[in-house]
Amino acid sequence: MKRALIVQGGWPGHEPALVAAIFRNALVELGFAVEVADTLDAFVYKNLRELDLIIPIWTMGRITREQLTPVLQAVEHGVGLAGCHGGMCDAFRESTDWQFMTGGQWVAHPGGDGVRYTVHIVERAHPITAGIEDFEVASEQYYMHVDPAVKVLATTRFPTVEGPHSANGPVDMPVVWTKMWGRGRVFYCSLGHKANIVAMEPVLTIMKRGFLWAAESKALQDATG
Repeated sequence: MKRALIVQGGWPGHEPALVAAIFRNALVELGFAVEVADTLDAFVYKNLRELDLIIPIWTMGRITREQLTPVLQAVEHGVGLAGCHGGMCDAFRESTDWQFMTGGQWVAHPGGDGVRYTVHIVERAHPITAGIEDFEVASEQYYMHVDPAVKVLATTRFPTVEGPHSANGPVDMPVVWTKMWGRGRVFYCSLGHKANIVAMEPVLTIMKRGFLWAAESKALQDATG
């Protein structure tokens, strides 16, 4: 049985406890043994390398070097990392190592919550997005600084709401991506401002598939030696 650790907390506006419950239920349905922690010290006290998947749900806040290093090392050695929205890519704004591992950092959401925009599936052969059509969502539209090494699976078009960024003309911003950190698979989806967005389809299906994809890191490592 695969093992997953969810670490939830940080800024309460993203409803981390509710999102953690949704993710826990989804992982149990997928056959995982799941532990939920509400302290970043879980990264220190747990043997992370025994896990198959780590899911951070921790917007903003600060992470110490003692807490961060075990995560960096566990993922590098094959533990999967997966998350969404600010819980993964607006966590620990001062930690460039965290941003390097996760593949991006939130910088703005023009128009705030409730902006209606389209998510375009750009990689239709990947197991995370196969069979999913473009869809609309009314939520925050994340403008991000993104690692050019990520493999983009879905995008959204800016500008939707006018602002200083509009002077640059239309840009396609990654919404769903994957990348590698050493031997570990990393999955991210920028949707999920509130628990209701995480729970809606096809967002929840994308998250479930992302969890499965990321958690295969160790199995693939064992298979290839």
